[in-house]
Amino acid sequence: MPIRVSGRSGRLFLLRALAGLVFSGAASIASAQTTVTLNQSAPQVVSATVRGGSYANKTDNSVLATRAADNLEYNRRALLKFDTQNTIPAGSTVTSALLTVTVKKGSADASRNIGVYQVTTSWAEGQVTWNKRKSDTSWNSSGGDLGSKLDTATVSNGAGTKVTFDVTPLVKEAVAGHLGSSRYTRVALVDLDGSTSDSYREYYLPNDATAANRPVLKVTYGGTTSTSTPAPAPTASSTTSGSTLKVLHWNSHHNGIGTDGRRDTARFIAKAASFRPDVVSFNEVETYNPGGPSEMAALMTKYTGQTWHYKFGSNSGTSSGQGNVVLSRFPIIATDVQTLSYGRVIVNITVSVNGRNVNVASTHLDQPSSSYRLKQIAELTAWGKTTAEQRVICGDFNAQPTLTESATMRTNYYDSWGEGQKSGVATAYPGNTAGNTRNSRIDYVYYSHGATALVLKSVQVFDVRDSSGVQPSDHRPMMSTFTVK
Repeated sequence: MPIRVSGRSGRLFLLRALAGLVFSGAASIASAQTTVTLNQSAPQVVSATVRGGSYANKTDNSVLATRAADNLEYNRRALLKFDTQNTIPAGSTVTSALLTVTVKKGSADASRNIGVYQVTTSWAEGQVTWNKRKSDTSWNSSGGDLGSKLDTATVSNGAGTKVTFDVTPLVKEAVAGHLGSSRYTRVALVDLDGSTSDSYREYYLPNDATAANRPVLKVTYGGTTSTSTPAPAPTASSTTSGSTLKVLHWNSHHNGIGTDGRRDTARFIAKAASFRPDVVSFNEVETYNPGGPSEMAALMTKYTGQTWHYKFGSNSGTSSGQGNVVLSRFPIIATDVQTLSYGRVIVNITVSVNGRNVNVASTHLDQPSSSYRLKQIAELTAWGKTTAEQRVICGDFNAQPTLTESATMRTNYYDSWGEGQKSGVATAYPGNTAGNTRNSRIDYVYYSHGATALVLKSVQVFDVRDSSGVQPSDHRPMMSTFTVK
């Protein structure tokens, strides 16, 4: 179907493009504004609804709906994908992007707060489900890989109600080519309010016979920027000597005992590997139970196709027992294991990233006693002062951000989640905006005040529930991504 382009400047742009005069006319159109309206069905706009529970492996693009429910059987998220790749010239300067959907019907709740989120990975219409983004590829997190929340709107239950979301930041990044090899715009509509049986909202589909009812993305843009050909996104192989460091931390709960009470280390590691980290910190790793540190490294190698190295240290400082492990897909230059008071340990590895040595450590502090934790933090801080920059310390600190222990850590280290919230790069998932890793936020990725070569790029807490709501550990993982200068 043709693209509707409004305004004389838009028609002028198309005429020049067809005549092959885009480059020669670039200077004269640099400040022109063109508006593209994307509201035609595939390939311009595609949609789907994903739903958990017994529907978690079922594809549904016959309806576009949202619903909030603690029971995944009833929870629904609406996915939309717009072709901004083939309809907007690469590198164009996007000045506005507004997404509008129209309510088809709604249940009894008079209003619901609906958020629009970036979907960070690609998905295929006719194949996407709660569990899989394509028929042969799972989501990193069931229900969709959600990135930043872009906007929120209050949606009534009245048929014909139009709701508009500002998605300009996402479309800017997509058109500029900063989101990877694809320049498509992918979003999810998610009900942000509490679970009720009357939260259902259904929206008109992209193929509705009445064009005015369809989801529409209206994008206004000007001429291309001077850097219209972006650098390619880092890949797993290129980042070995590149500038990105992804640090994942996760308490394994005794080698992967899930919330169903079953130990399944392979299930646990498969989920960890799906986030494509560079270095991983695991707590509660045990050599006396199946699925210990060597098996974890072997499984990471299996699931990523890369060789993984590791260093384990038990709470006694020996090579056996319960403790922490740090795994790396980079070769390990050096290791260090230091015991802390009251039967705890810190395990450190040194790796080289972008020509910089980076120390990544893992620890697990005492659970019941604040005074024990404060003494362990004093010892950890003293150890850190003898360890070169750049330093990252991960762990289950068993302390909420408001406690004295956390404030003490922040005297010498940045809390990556807290810093990410300040700069707008911290994301979790609907219902967990605080970034809780268990019943509250007790897991951390800290980086030292002196780590001037580490620039926080993003931090995320992942939803790791499967279609029945089971997690592979009683904790949730968090990953902090750094640019290494």
